Amino acid sequence: MASPFMLSKDNIELQFATNHLGHFLLTHLLLDTMKKTAQKSSREGRIVNVSSEAHRFAYSEGIRFDKINDESAYNSFGAYGQSKLANILHAKELAKHLKEDGVNITANSLHPGSIVTNLFRYNGILRGFCNTVGKLVLKNIPQGAATTCYVALHPQVQGVSGEYFSDSNIYKPNSQGQNMELAKKLWDFSMNLVK
Repeated sequence: MASPFMLSKDNIELQFATNHLGHFLLTHLLLDTMKKTAQKSSREGRIVNVSSEAHRFAYSEGIRFDKINDESAYNSFGAYGQSKLANILHAKELAKHLKEDGVNITANSLHPGSIVTNLFRYNGILRGFCNTVGKLVLKNIPQGAATTCYVALHPQVQGVSGEYFSDSNIYKPNSQGQNMELAKKLWDFSMNLVK
C-alpha cells in the first residue's frame, strides 16, 4: 500500500497492476467456467472484489488512463486509491455484463475494514502508528475477513450485484465509484491491457 513508484514486469504501474489488473485478468479467465458451473448446479456464483475505503483518495480524475505509468505525476496514496477505485468499478461493470448475459452470478466489492497488517511497510510514520496505537483500534484478521465472508456466502446477499459493502452492509462509495461511464471506460482500458 502506498508504495514508491515501480513498474510491473509488463511495464504497468505496480499498484494498479497488482490490485486491479491481476484480479481483472483472473476473473476474466475463470468467467466461462463460473458461468457453466452456475448453470449446471443451479446455484448462484459470486465474485467478490476486495477494495478499500482508500478508494476515496484516488486521483481527482479517478483513473489516470493517460498517465497510468507517469512517474512524474505519481502519488503513492493517489495510486493506491486509484487501484481500489478500480476494484469497485470493475465489480459494477462486471455485474452489468453478467445481468445482460442472464447468468446466475453476482459481482460485488467491499471494504474489509482497517486491519492490523503490514500494508504500511513503506511508510515509517504510519507503520509506527499501526504497531502501537493501531492495535487498539484496528480490526484483527478474523474481524477483517467478516465482510468478505458475508458477501461471498450469506443468504441475505443472494441476488445482490454491483454493490459496495462495508461492515457487512451495503455502503455508498464516492461519486467516482458510482460512475458507470468511468466503469465502462476502465473495463475497455483493462481489456486492452490484458490482451
